[in-house]
Amino acid sequence: MNFVDDAIVEEQLYPFTLTRSIADIRIGILTIREKWLQSLGTDADITIPSNLLPSQKNIASIKAGDELSSETDSYYINYPWNIFEYNDWSIRQDFKLLTSGRTSQSIPASNHIIDPENVFLEEGAKVSFSIINAATGPVYIGRNAEIMEGCVVRGPLALCEGAVLKLGTKVYGATTLGPYCTGGGEIKNSVFFGYTNKAHDGYLGDSVIGEWCNLGAGTTNSNLKNNAGEVAVWNQHTQSTISAGQKCGLLMGDYCRSSINTSFNTGTVTGACCNIFGEGLKGSHIPSFSWCGPQTTTRYDFDKALRDISNWKKLKKHALQKAEIIRLKHIFDNY
Repeated sequence: MNFVDDAIVEEQLYPFTLTRSIADIRIGILTIREKWLQSLGTDADITIPSNLLPSQKNIASIKAGDELSSETDSYYINYPWNIFEYNDWSIRQDFKLLTSGRTSQSIPASNHIIDPENVFLEEGAKVSFSIINAATGPVYIGRNAEIMEGCVVRGPLALCEGAVLKLGTKVYGATTLGPYCTGGGEIKNSVFFGYTNKAHDGYLGDSVIGEWCNLGAGTTNSNLKNNAGEVAVWNQHTQSTISAGQKCGLLMGDYCRSSINTSFNTGTVTGACCNIFGEGLKGSHIPSFSWCGPQTTTRYDFDKALRDISNWKKLKKHALQKAEIIRLKHIFDNY
């Protein structure tokens, strides 16, 4: 299977393509690459646009030996906000793909579940004394993931392997917490790629957060302008802002951190490896390797940035890899 990246789309999907190929973007339960491999197998001899999400129709067309379907309901990820816009559809597709013909682990009786047939627990998943409304969409709880006591969830929700919702978390669909993420506070229609923490109170809505990020206690974003107008979002390809529609929250690249009580304005975009702190709303575009304080923004020292990333990775029993360092140096030198 061959995935083809379009250079313009790759730029438009900044900041997430700074550190991964388009096909490795997570939306729904799986990454785009994982969806296709799960649907067609590793030996499929086909070339696929990296930003195309598989659907039942185009999978059926390929298996029948036909061209990719030109159906009107094909979903292409062309801009970062498409990730949360199409997350509802993607969770439903992935839920069918992963659970068809399988039996969920039993749901403990301490929970209150609406439409339990739409809830699937993988091996080792834990859910206790929580309310789950799966009438609004399926709820997938991955291997060794946990929903702690007192959580209130409205599907669709994808809680991937090892991810955790902390005590009393409120989640509105469609939301994805990728592998080994931590969620807390109030989360709505957002996607966390993996290994990212939003462990405390604060609101996050209509947002996409990359890998190895940490949002400090009280961090909150705006997803709707006070005048309910169009949200202007930084576009790397045009080097200007373009409209993302009426709702868009925080689009945060990998390895970024915010301090306690950080406030992000509507449609804020951060590059990779930013340290953001201090009172007041932040700018609409925070470039990679920014040390962004309340009054001024300076350049994050590269060696200190690597040290800090390494420290955060140790918390989840991982280490900074040579390939990551090479990629980060490229970003530091060119963005």
